[in-house]
Amino acid sequence: MRIVLDAMGGDHAPHETVKGAVMAAQTCGCTVVLVGPGEKIRAELAHHKTDGLDLPVVDTPEVIGMDEQAAQAVRRKPNSSHVVGMRMVRDGHAEAFVSAGHSGASMAAALFVLGRLPGIDRPALAGFLPTVNRPVLVLDIGATTDCKPEYLVQFARMGSVYAERVLGIRNPRVALLANGEEKSKGDRLVQEAHQLLLRSNLNFVGNAEPKHLLLHSTCDVLVADGFVGNVVLKMGEAVVAFAKTKIKDGMKRNLLPRLALGVLPALALMLAPGTGRWRIPASAVLGSAGLIGAGLYPLVQLKRETDYRVYGGAPLLGVRGVTIIAHGSSDAVAVMNAIRAASEAVEKRTIRGMMEAVEASNGGEASLGRISRDRGERERSEREPVESSNGGVSLEQTV
Repeated sequence: MRIVLDAMGGDHAPHETVKGAVMAAQTCGCTVVLVGPGEKIRAELAHHKTDGLDLPVVDTPEVIGMDEQAAQAVRRKPNSSHVVGMRMVRDGHAEAFVSAGHSGASMAAALFVLGRLPGIDRPALAGFLPTVNRPVLVLDIGATTDCKPEYLVQFARMGSVYAERVLGIRNPRVALLANGEEKSKGDRLVQEAHQLLLRSNLNFVGNAEPKHLLLHSTCDVLVADGFVGNVVLKMGEAVVAFAKTKIKDGMKRNLLPRLALGVLPALALMLAPGTGRWRIPASAVLGSAGLIGAGLYPLVQLKRETDYRVYGGAPLLGVRGVTIIAHGSSDAVAVMNAIRAASEAVEKRTIRGMMEAVEASNGGEASLGRISRDRGERERSEREPVESSNGGVSLEQTV
């Protein structure tokens, strides 16, 4: 399997991206094609042990900067890593594309070069929202901010396929993000999408409120338009950061009482007859360490479960090829996991699964995708400006 990696994408490229590619080649056993300025990439590879690893370099002299407009940059720079990498996927020279760089450019290149899947009107970016039990797949988180009810149904179908094939969730529960569980809740978009989902063959469980979602895991796939989904995910990130900060502050304030409790075993041994003196300091140290460790464990567990690096990146669903958009600040671990996520999506044949799901939905009715559109309509839709569908929402921090 060949995975294309934008080696110059991200805040810490090429150091962390190349390191992550080496780690992925070692752990996943796949071929990682590094695209970007060849001289810089080879210089970075020289710092790693790459014997026996398949890490070819494709030299692309053009780089799309973070301050450039996505659609214009993709058209103006056909030799950039984004465009060249997508062409490799389109032409069958690679199975997936991964980038931690300009997310808008990744979306634009995916739409212009790969094109949308038959029956899909707009792509969706999927992220993971931690809950008490297990993470929930949320889409869209920023790819399409202005939605129609039919788009949300398409997002639900794509998310359901991804959850079942990649995450291993059998018959995943699908819910709409709303301000209440009743059918009458939500704006017109949510209410109309609710009716369409009721008539679909998906395992639709109704509306989901954020508080029930986080505490009771009421669904496996949560559907929203790109604006709302983006805000919810970023708010979730802020809440997690707030909780971590409060826990750390509380532990610092209560450190002395916990240390005092740790000394109690030493006092008990001191008063007990016939105990060796060496046991006193040993029990004090062990008691204090145990109490501190007991306080640190929940924080470590929270950090692990909410670490974006574990998920690697956000899959862009609805295009004709596996595309993973990683966090802009990804380190080597995040890059490795983004490549792993791309590899799993390819192995589980998610693209084929999404096409089959749309084709089989309600006899392929027009409201769920217009499968019978001709080639001219598809090509015309692919030329639509990406910025308008993105609505100006930055995707760099959505993962």
